[in-house]
Amino acid sequence: MHDPRVEKLAQVLVNYSIGVKPGDKVLVQGGPIAEPLLKAICIEILKAGGHTFLRPVMPGFGELVYKYGNDEQIQYIPEPLKQAVETFDASINLMSPVNTKAMTNIPPEKIALASQAQGELFGTIMKRTADGDFKWTLALFPTNASAQDAEMSLSEYEDFVYSACLPNMDDPVGYWKNVSVQQQKVVDYLDKVSTLRVEGPDVDLHMNVEGRTFVNCCGTRNMPDGEVFTGPVEDSVEGHVRFSYPTTYQGRKLEGVHLWFEKGKVVKATADKGEDFLLKTIDIDEGARFVGEFAIGTNVGITKATGNTLFDEKIGGSFHMALGRGMPETGSVNESAIHWDMVCDLSQGGKIWANEVLIYEDGAFIPELK
Repeated sequence: MHDPRVEKLAQVLVNYSIGVKPGDKVLVQGGPIAEPLLKAICIEILKAGGHTFLRPVMPGFGELVYKYGNDEQIQYIPEPLKQAVETFDASINLMSPVNTKAMTNIPPEKIALASQAQGELFGTIMKRTADGDFKWTLALFPTNASAQDAEMSLSEYEDFVYSACLPNMDDPVGYWKNVSVQQQKVVDYLDKVSTLRVEGPDVDLHMNVEGRTFVNCCGTRNMPDGEVFTGPVEDSVEGHVRFSYPTTYQGRKLEGVHLWFEKGKVVKATADKGEDFLLKTIDIDEGARFVGEFAIGTNVGITKATGNTLFDEKIGGSFHMALGRGMPETGSVNESAIHWDMVCDLSQGGKIWANEVLIYEDGAFIPELK
């Protein structure tokens, strides 16, 4: 059955999120199940005068490489993909899982090998993005697999996804531009502070953000969006945090992740589920134990954790941190093959101080910053 929200989302991704101009070369990636949205995206790119390279992502292929490939094969990056990342103007990546548990039994060390190889590509994307030479966005096409993780029917999950991405169907671009204006107040304030302190039932963290830049996330790189983030000074994070929500990385789901920091580095890490994977992943390289991103989620329309980080990290009343590579435009210099976001609820007694001034309590900014 035709769903007009598919075309509307394609229009937003192409014309707002990456802003395709005539002659732009755009890499489009997604699974066959996302065909309706992939087609709609390609049509919008062509209408905007751009060129499109569609790269299908076949379900189960990654699992086959891990199962039958040797180390060299697992780390192989195809030349056409390298060339696209190095020379294209933009990319749109669609998540469209048909089995979110497919990687559960893959040995962590094999996934670590692939992460190391992909780190170079990731670094190229981040550098070109910071230089203004490349635009990218990540979105999701709703599937039964994701709906099951969210404990919803497919139709319920479709409503959840599209209402988060297109809160105003008549003018979704206008909606996200308004989010940008609202969040800029927070960004302007935080850009002037040097220290942050986060406290709550499961968190007691201190960090230095002096000289770092906060980024206003309003529907360009992620859809849905709603966060402000920076890269803390690498050796400054102190304290601990137990992340409230499950976290998924490289197809592996972990629960109850608890991290302790000293001089910016994870010195102890535990998890109720998936601890072995956690420990092997943060030992991939030196930067994997340091924080590349600290962010505050602002999307009050996303009220339920669904097990998908793209949505969970935007939950209004939460904050998240990413271990590994930081975004160069924030001033972060942390380099790693990983960028692993983990989310913590602040709505029940959480507080954030900036330069020892309370700016956030029980999941909301003080009125002066709204």
